[in-house]
Amino acid sequence: MTKKAGTEGRTSEPVAGEKGPLVLIVDDVHDNRTIYVLFLKFSGFRIAEAENGEEALRQAEKLLPDVIVMDLSLPVMDGWEATRRLKRDPRTKRIPIVVLTGHALPEHARAARDAGCDLVITKPCLPDQLLEAIRGILHPPKARSRG
Repeated sequence: MTKKAGTEGRTSEPVAGEKGPLVLIVDDVHDNRTIYVLFLKFSGFRIAEAENGEEALRQAEKLLPDVIVMDLSLPVMDGWEATRRLKRDPRTKRIPIVVLTGHALPEHARAARDAGCDLVITKPCLPDQLLEAIRGILHPPKARSRG
């Protein structure tokens, strides 16, 4: 993972030539991002990072990741607004968004879905649980035909 110039080391992009689906991790807590980034990279994903909603929009528009993992409580622009904007933009509206949040009340999950997220996961979340959710979003099980 390389650091993007001019962002004080907060935003990162995948290294050219890496393979695997691209996941954009959006969380303002550095330790949270580090845990998920290391685990997902070990599991074969390319990773980009952002620490606020505005960085998430820029990264998503530039990189067009395969999936976005979005925290809701973010500085500058929160995850609800970033999700709404991503889903309104024709370039990014088809990117699945997995919300990973400490907001555990049902109305928070409803608001996240109303904003356009595809899946809500409540923190704390073990890295393998996030991995399973991402794989499920990227490769949904095929519907079984009834014979």
